[in-house]
Amino acid sequence: MSRYEQASHVYYRCQYHIVWTPKYRHKILKGSVAKELARSIYVFCNMKNCRVVELNIQVDHVHMVVRTPPSLSVSSLMGVLKGRTAIRLYAKFPYLRKKKLWGNHFWQRGYFVDSVGANEEIIRRYVRRQDRASRQEEERQQSLNLPT
Repeated sequence: MSRYEQASHVYYRCQYHIVWTPKYRHKILKGSVAKELARSIYVFCNMKNCRVVELNIQVDHVHMVVRTPPSLSVSSLMGVLKGRTAIRLYAKFPYLRKKKLWGNHFWQRGYFVDSVGANEEIIRRYVRRQDRASRQEEERQQSLNLPT
């Protein structure tokens, strides 16, 4: 597979590391909610002609490395992902709407984005290893008897 993708008259490699969180950073992205979120992210990225390179869903945030066409801005991709996944999760898991703090907003307002260049493998490894790092932090806090 080529390092670059092409469309008519253009060769490109637009790749981004994106992180976003649920409202109030609630720890709700687990089990069937996380599985449905992952499916939804893949579906909506595919609809926008994007390719998910890495995806890691933690209980309180999402890490994604994605390749996009040059005609698609990161903000419009995130608008689609956050908006459509919230609608889908609320429809499939109605109990999420019942939380008093949501105010009908599933995701936090902002997100983190960084363009992935020469350090691609380092960032992909970082996204893959988030599970291990969060487990080690939880074990460390438990050994110190600190609240999580």
